[in-house]
Amino acid sequence: MSSVVAPEKPTSNTMGPKEVELILVKEQNGVQFTSTTIVTPTPTQTKPSGEDERETWGKKIDFLLSVIGFAVDLANVWRFPYLCYKNGGGAFLVPYLFFMVIAGMPLFYMELALGQYNREGAAGVWKICPIFKGVGFTVILISLYVGFYYNVIISWALFYLFSSFTSELPWVHCNNTWNSPNCSDWADNSSVSDIYKATPAQEYFERRVLHIQDSNGIDNLGRPRWQLTSCLAVVIVLLYFSLWKGVKTSGKVVWITATMPYVVLTVLLVRGVTLPGAIDGIKAYLSVDFLRLCDAKVWIEAATQICFSLGVGFGVLIAFSSYNKFSNNCYRDAIITSSINSLTSFFSGFVVFSFLGYMSHKHNVDLDKVARDGAGLVFVIYPEAIATLPGSSVWAVIFFIMLLTLGIDSAMGGMESVITGLIDEFKCLHKHRELFTLFIVSATFLISLFCVTNGGMYVFTLLDHFAAGTSILFGVLIEAIGIAWFYGVDRFSDDIEEMIGQRPGMYWRLCWKFVSPCFLLFMVVVSFATFNPPNYGTYTFPPWANMVGWCLAISSMSMVPLYAIYKLCILPGKFCDRLAYAITPETEHHLVDNGEVRQFTLHHWLVV
Repeated sequence: MSSVVAPEKPTSNTMGPKEVELILVKEQNGVQFTSTTIVTPTPTQTKPSGEDERETWGKKIDFLLSVIGFAVDLANVWRFPYLCYKNGGGAFLVPYLFFMVIAGMPLFYMELALGQYNREGAAGVWKICPIFKGVGFTVILISLYVGFYYNVIISWALFYLFSSFTSELPWVHCNNTWNSPNCSDWADNSSVSDIYKATPAQEYFERRVLHIQDSNGIDNLGRPRWQLTSCLAVVIVLLYFSLWKGVKTSGKVVWITATMPYVVLTVLLVRGVTLPGAIDGIKAYLSVDFLRLCDAKVWIEAATQICFSLGVGFGVLIAFSSYNKFSNNCYRDAIITSSINSLTSFFSGFVVFSFLGYMSHKHNVDLDKVARDGAGLVFVIYPEAIATLPGSSVWAVIFFIMLLTLGIDSAMGGMESVITGLIDEFKCLHKHRELFTLFIVSATFLISLFCVTNGGMYVFTLLDHFAAGTSILFGVLIEAIGIAWFYGVDRFSDDIEEMIGQRPGMYWRLCWKFVSPCFLLFMVVVSFATFNPPNYGTYTFPPWANMVGWCLAISSMSMVPLYAIYKLCILPGKFCDRLAYAITPETEHHLVDNGEVRQFTLHHWLVV
């Protein structure tokens, strides 16, 4: 008996390619019998470019948890609730949801679809319009810069976690070696001279954790402190072993880091609402003052929060979605994950303000005196509130574990954006992912050491102010223009239809082409117009520090024009020919040779 396998030519049938197996059976009497069997091979990843097989997520839930874990970070806890309280309570949801619908979700959807279709990182996806590849390097640099200081926040949380394993939390009293004569509890800190006073929790953060009293400014940093350096090293090790094998390992880590915050937030809310004054805090959080909507600053802050809370523009969404299966429903994923992000921000406000209301009631002060945002909320106010509860050490451990998990998966996303973006651009790194990942996290660790010195808080503030402010808005603006105008909304919609079998509706196409770019342009202009130099408390940064900050911001933004000039210079032919090649997808360069350039037609610019 002999067997022959004859492959059948691929057809347009949606069932995919098949193989025909012919089995010839020869009997002893010379009669041959033929048996035919149709065999369906193991499905392979459908890819428009025909490239080598790309690693994919182990499970769909791994991808969803990774995106949610990245987008839901510390800012959801320490910024949104305060913005809501400060800007009209429940009325703040009006501009927030408005900008969410016209810009947040469309941009979120755009990045997921872009990465999934092209199956490359933030730089590689710009084979659809090569002249814009610089924006890919822009977002990679921004993610790298953010990693320099974001990991430090996680190391602070780890420091607090280790300090919580005591019978009495160390930020309760003023009789510690690090306390100053200005230290006093809330009972003594309500007089007219309270600007000269500091609570035990505040001094613990500034004098014990940061040791900022040993530095008089950014030009006097001192050496890295071994305690924070050790915590930072632990964070870096955790990041490395979460990322070194790609999405196969990071997709499993997020099962813990992305779900743990919801468990802890729920537990803290249940405890918080039982505290005296908690309901008053929640009422203040939800109080509606529609007159605040007449203030332009409220709308600007809502727009800014949308831009940063969803994580658009860091290249992370592109990197994560590039590991999806080609036919994955990225539209549904965008709606689910962006909605969960906003709901988490709103939900965390109940947790935060239940404790702030409790602090206001306990110390008999106005809520304004205890309500704040940023690091002061999670490293000063919240620890102080927890310290007054029975079993305070247990609650502190739970709270700082939540901060760790909130931070780790967001840091993982930023690092994955850098690693995937560079590995996909420089193919020689593919075989050395583990070593390259070690190099990236080690370089991040070395730069982060500046933030764990005595004056590290000044470096941290400078990086936080310049690394991902105006530059990230600029990056997303250029990204939106490149996709919607140069590549074309109609072509982009065709790509999405090829993936999920459904063409984006007119609403999405109008947002991509007109609404979102206009929104981003407005935000870039406002960002420049309302720029204020950074400061920490009463400390004002010297001019040279601000210059360094602007150089940092410009270094990432400059990638867009620099690469465009480089691309136009290396292409052959006259300027018009070089421009045609630079704005045409690489797969269509043969059309340019025939003089068929879509972007040189009026129809391309008018179609939606």
